[in-house]
Amino acid sequence: MSRFPRIDARDPRPIYQQIVDSFGQALTAGRLVAGDQLPSVRELAVDLRVNPNTVHHAYRELEREGLIEVRRGQGTFIAHDASAAVHPSVRRELASAAARAAAGAGLSVHDLIAELEALTGTVRRGRLPRRGAA
Repeated sequence: MSRFPRIDARDPRPIYQQIVDSFGQALTAGRLVAGDQLPSVRELAVDLRVNPNTVHHAYRELEREGLIEVRRGQGTFIAHDASAAVHPSVRRELASAAARAAAGAGLSVHDLIAELEALTGTVRRGRLPRRGAA
């Protein structure tokens, strides 16, 4: 199952979190879309060679985040409104990259926030700034 998560034993995150983050990233990247059926807990546990309780924990977290839905008797699916969501792990990566870039440019956190708020207003009006434009 190439589009489903793989576990990295060297990763310090718990296995269930690796599964959650992998599905969130696949959703954000468009490799998974609303309505896609996920493997059963048992199938994914066998594929990943992990305890089914670990996969169950990951699925519960994904359901709590509103990214998946369980349809009794049918299986587990990507939720219809999940495609619009930005998974928390992706959100953290974006924020971290922005903070590093700002610090490298000598911007304070307050300056970065002000720039992002100004940019958000521009984007909402349908005008995207050109790369490198000040």
